Amino acid sequence: MTADIGVVIVAAGKSARFTQDRNADVLAKKPFAPAGGRATWLHSAEKFFRRQDVAQIVLVVAPEDRVVVKRVFQDEIQRMKIDLADGGAERYESVQNALRQLRSDVKIVAVHDAARPCVQEEEIDAVFRKARETGAAILAAQVVGSLKRANQNVVREPVSRDNLWEAHTPQVFDRAILERAYDAIDRSAPPTDDSQLVAALGRDVYLVPGKRTNIKITTRDDLELAELYLSAEKGAL
Repeated sequence: MTADIGVVIVAAGKSARFTQDRNADVLAKKPFAPAGGRATWLHSAEKFFRRQDVAQIVLVVAPEDRVVVKRVFQDEIQRMKIDLADGGAERYESVQNALRQLRSDVKIVAVHDAARPCVQEEEIDAVFRKARETGAAILAAQVVGSLKRANQNVVREPVSRDNLWEAHTPQVFDRAILERAYDAIDRSAPPTDDSQLVAALGRDVYLVPGKRTNIKITTRDDLELAELYLSAEKGAL
């Protein structure tokens, strides 16, 4: 198996909703908070480190967190040969900084949220395979709940959930396509994710159905739920 995939793990956010404090200590932020006895980002990184098709992992952290992250996690960073990149003011700037640090042998780029520790191996297999076939693929879960559009907490109208999907990560792209997308970025309208940038090029982005267990930790309740999923995953091994 060719090792030609570079994985960008994004852990540079403020985690304000998680900590309720925009100036929280780095280890209180959601990527570094313990889940099942290990920092959340480590669960995410391990899923990719043990794959034979992954050539490089880049962890993106806020510049002000870099010293602490290197000190606290130096053993894991060395063991997994992880490169660090500085985050930017916006998520897309963080990913762009990581792209500049990818080695020349990386042909495919997977962007993953550090705060999604519960992604499963079979999900990664599927989205990697689809990205190789098409050049652009993302994990996603079909919306199943009833949706309402509201104004000032008053329901105004129902919203059809037909053909609605919640975008997850990893989002995986041919490197040349993703770099072109970042070269063409409209900085006046920051994208919410990488697939939005690639779609703006006129490229089709393919959805790979994933599990709703691949949650993104945003609140303390999410962390507790992730710990349950991780415990179940460990018990199944």
